[in-house]
Amino acid sequence: MNRPAITLCFALAAASLALQGCAVPQPYVPPTPTSTQIRPPVAPPTSVGNEVAIRAISLLGAPYEWGGNGPTSFDCSGLVRFIHDQLGIFVPRTAAEQYSAATPVEVSDLEPGDLLFFKIKGRISHVAIYTGEGRFVHAPQTGRPVELRMLDDDFYRPRLAGAGRLF
Repeated sequence: MNRPAITLCFALAAASLALQGCAVPQPYVPPTPTSTQIRPPVAPPTSVGNEVAIRAISLLGAPYEWGGNGPTSFDCSGLVRFIHDQLGIFVPRTAAEQYSAATPVEVSDLEPGDLLFFKIKGRISHVAIYTGEGRFVHAPQTGRPVELRMLDDDFYRPRLAGAGRLF
């Protein structure tokens, strides 16, 4: 072999070894933070009301069942009670009892997680969870699953008796 061919062979062998070294996985070692590094922003903690609203939204589509209080089917007050129970908040069972136990809130001051109480047939008999932006989640009646409605709904708006908070 001539000298240029030998040099080429050595060069190819060295390159091959170098490339094999790149293929060996190395454990990741994160950099040690220093006090001068900027840390990413921390998400603000979720308020209880927002958590109530988020959990209500997560149950959209669950079937209605008279007397249902979860985890797979609900009536209106059972939905409210199930969500609050998950958060360690005691809630009475019926819509009328929940209305009596709630701290009143002006409709103009509604926040996510507040409860909306409706008079149907002359008495408080329906409750829903306000989710913000004029919307609420409720378990309406047999044959209709947990759903999202607008506060200005033609059926519900004239029947709105008040609002309250249980947290």
